[in-house]
Amino acid sequence: MYAAVDLGSNSFRLHIGKHDGDAIRVLKSVREPIRLAAGLDARGNLTEAAMQSALACLRNFQAVLAGYRLDAVRVVATSTLRVARNGPAFLPAAEQAIGHPIEIISGEEEGRLIYMGVASALADASERRLVIDIGGGSTEIILGRGAEIERVESFSVGTVKQSLSFFVGGRVDAVSFEAAILSARSHFEDAAPPYHPQFWKQAYGSSGTIRAIADIIAKNNLGDGKLSPAGLDALKLRFIGFGQVALIDMPGLRPDRAGTIIGGLAILIALMRELDIEVMQPVEAGLRMGVMWDLYLRSMQRDRREESVVALARKFHVDDERASRVAQLASDMYLQLKPAGDGCAKLLRWSALLHEMGMVVSQTGYHKHAAYMIENADLPGFTTREQRVMSKMILAQKGNLRKVAEALSDTDFAKAVLALRVAILLMHARIDADAGELRLRMKNRIDLEIRREWVGSHPTVSYWIEKEQEWWDEVGIDFSVRSVA
Repeated sequence: MYAAVDLGSNSFRLHIGKHDGDAIRVLKSVREPIRLAAGLDARGNLTEAAMQSALACLRNFQAVLAGYRLDAVRVVATSTLRVARNGPAFLPAAEQAIGHPIEIISGEEEGRLIYMGVASALADASERRLVIDIGGGSTEIILGRGAEIERVESFSVGTVKQSLSFFVGGRVDAVSFEAAILSARSHFEDAAPPYHPQFWKQAYGSSGTIRAIADIIAKNNLGDGKLSPAGLDALKLRFIGFGQVALIDMPGLRPDRAGTIIGGLAILIALMRELDIEVMQPVEAGLRMGVMWDLYLRSMQRDRREESVVALARKFHVDDERASRVAQLASDMYLQLKPAGDGCAKLLRWSALLHEMGMVVSQTGYHKHAAYMIENADLPGFTTREQRVMSKMILAQKGNLRKVAEALSDTDFAKAVLALRVAILLMHARIDADAGELRLRMKNRIDLEIRREWVGSHPTVSYWIEKEQEWWDEVGIDFSVRSVA
């Protein structure tokens, strides 16, 4: 069984599902309308009230999760925690409240997980499709064929901001609606051409907002009863007729959702116009289902992150033999160092495989170029935090360690950096070694035992070891080396 927790800008949601044949069956679903995006103040910080509301919800979710025997849990945070200035400071309390790490994912990764969830719910494995998800803080557009994603983009326009910005004080009129629609169109117009109808057969709407709009249109017999320009325009006119959000009362619409649905409607109308969509099909699948499928695939050793690393290495012409040698030796030495957890093991291996990718830019500062590219690249499967850790590992592969001194306070990260640096040192010295031929320990100090013949046969080894001792000493860690027969 798997659990997916989605910390969205509008609502926090939890799914618990069980893999059953070719499907994941949802056993438990919980939703709390936190409205996190509305809790951002003028400076872009989450207010104290918003954070306390979020923590209370996360504690409730922890209690729900504790009632199941779960194989894996993944908690993902989207737009609002991506942009909140005090998000990093809030994260530790949030992780303690729910009892699991929280991954702040990029908009593109959010889109990929959404598409994965939608594709799992559709029967046609070869259909060319467009998937749209309108969230509280962002909108994702994904183009794909069957299970394969061809294009994904995330736009910083969502239901909460659109509602608050254009329907001030809850007033709903034609002028406000048209302004909200034009504003939304401005986000999509430059990106629209690749998503026009000639590139797909069917358009799907995966978000709760789109499903709610479809439900309201159907239950109130508006327009042609579909998610179409006619249906959306009819709903817009009905909302305008009420004049105030507080007065909106329609079958299919909960009163507490009216305030954000109007913003979502403006965005959806903008998308239908900009992308020339004639009709859209709502689908009961999306981010949380995608997260659970991703957990299942990881358990089957089909990790999309591995695919991303291989593709990136190929793109930047990384020497496979050198990279693989460093990755294997670094991974083996890292295990020898006995890390406290397993959080850095895969990140170390992937960092080692990509450590020379910056050479496509420069032979001298390649570690800096590689670090920048890793932190800022669109890497399917990776979270922002994982990319940041890998970027620091790669930056720390050579030269002084002052540039990552703060990160070295994490003992497992320091051990990963040490293993990577020693592996690279041996590779550059052309020493074909395995971890069993040396001893590496790191507690209050670093102890390295290497074979005496390596020092005699490879003159640069002594020089680089002396430099390592200096660089570790600069960050307050003693480095002792002993040659053995």
